[in-house]
Amino acid sequence: MVSIQTNMHWDNESLSKYNKMLNLIPVFHRRLAQEVVNKKAEQGAVARGSSTVEEVDIVQAFLTEVPKAFYSLMIRIMDEAGFDYKKYI
Repeated sequence: MVSIQTNMHWDNESLSKYNKMLNLIPVFHRRLAQEVVNKKAEQGAVARGSSTVEEVDIVQAFLTEVPKAFYSLMIRIMDEAGFDYKKYI
């Protein structure tokens, strides 16, 4: 499991999917993805007026922050992790 260092609360189910997804990302990209997505997901929660990071925040963070060259890999990994990304596109 990848640890999340944050001051915000993360929805347990969404965090579980996120951890699964992070563990499916190639090792050499994992740490960078975690740093970028953690920050962006928290910003998304704040923008929604929430103190809790939810699935929508995580999915949107991946969709906006992951380079387009890795888009198909990201979508495949989101599917494997159980994220319903289609409703956020």
